[in-house]
Amino acid sequence: MEPEKVYPRAGDPDTVYLKHVVTDPGITVGDFTIYNDFVRDPRYFEKNNVLYHYPVNQDKLVIGKFCSIACGAKFLFNSANHTQQSLSSYPFPIFYDEWMLNIQNVTSAWDNKGDIRIGNDVWIGYEAVIMAGVSIGDGAIIGARAVVTRDVPPYTITGGVPAKAIRKRFSDDVISELLKLQWWNWPEEKIRQHIPDIQSGRIDCLLS
Repeated sequence: MEPEKVYPRAGDPDTVYLKHVVTDPGITVGDFTIYNDFVRDPRYFEKNNVLYHYPVNQDKLVIGKFCSIACGAKFLFNSANHTQQSLSSYPFPIFYDEWMLNIQNVTSAWDNKGDIRIGNDVWIGYEAVIMAGVSIGDGAIIGARAVVTRDVPPYTITGGVPAKAIRKRFSDDVISELLKLQWWNWPEEKIRQHIPDIQSGRIDCLLS
């Protein structure tokens, strides 16, 4: 990848390499991962798509290499989770000055479910929502407008509200080999040489 290259294709302002437009230290994106947005400027992904992601929680969004993220996909972090420990869902601790509460307890207004982790070669469909604490395995596909509240295994197609596994993309043997290969970590030239094999599903050629 060329240093600081923002747009994968000349003349296409709707698609960006996320790694080169993200500035939030709480967001990590791997090489060649793309985001497409035909409604808003995709360069503002971290503002428009990563929501309730406040430094006080120290939660992280980690996205692997070669992921494809469609327009409007959202990542909802912990501050969106009003605590269910309380008798009320109202976030009193956020308004500590109004109710004379201790500012140190502001995070008790929500339940912290942890980071969001997206593997490599993951396709996240149009307007899908990924909730806090969810991990999505390598090679998974998330359907359009799915709401993902639980972890997704590698190479599994998931969809619906709440999202459920639909089917595995390949046999268990092929999935096992792909997870061992981790082709996304190969040198760029080796990947380039094997693109025809990857696209046509010739895993035997990747193993040789």
